[in-house]
Amino acid sequence: MNKRNTTLKLILSAMFLALAFVLPFFTGQLPQIGAMLLPMHIPVILCGFICGAPWGLLVGATAPLLRSFVLSMPPLFPTAISMAFELAAYGFLSGLLYRVLPKKKINIYVSLVLSMVVGRLLWGMVQFCLMGFDLEKFPLSAFFSGAVVNAIPGIILQILLIPVVIVIVEKSKISEKLK
Repeated sequence: MNKRNTTLKLILSAMFLALAFVLPFFTGQLPQIGAMLLPMHIPVILCGFICGAPWGLLVGATAPLLRSFVLSMPPLFPTAISMAFELAAYGFLSGLLYRVLPKKKINIYVSLVLSMVVGRLLWGMVQFCLMGFDLEKFPLSAFFSGAVVNAIPGIILQILLIPVVIVIVEKSKISEKLK
């Protein structure tokens, strides 16, 4: 990887981190579904796809912790910590799978969906650990509610938006500079 390529990925990753920091301010204006849109997830997943697995992992792990330290939202324990693992998995896996799977449009969805599933499972495992391995403090119903039910609007948004953005980036000259 040449220096110019690394600099471009660093700049784009910083942009994705900034988006993950500010998007919750905008979605928070929608009281019923704002948090359900999962605004920090989209820039992290895009970072993985566009900049690659290491950059996606770094942005994913950093975004919730940075917001927690600066704004106290999300709360550090247990939310930001478990989100850091979840988003790191999204960023890493979306980038890794996108690079290793054959370059077919369907594999954008495969990379996205697998990243989302693994990230949510990891979130649940970390939450369970942080709750002292206590099923009374973090029952399966809490996992299902947090990972699936409350996330449905965000999941739909990600499945509709992210592949479109990736196809546009693939057709642009930016993608050639990132290789």
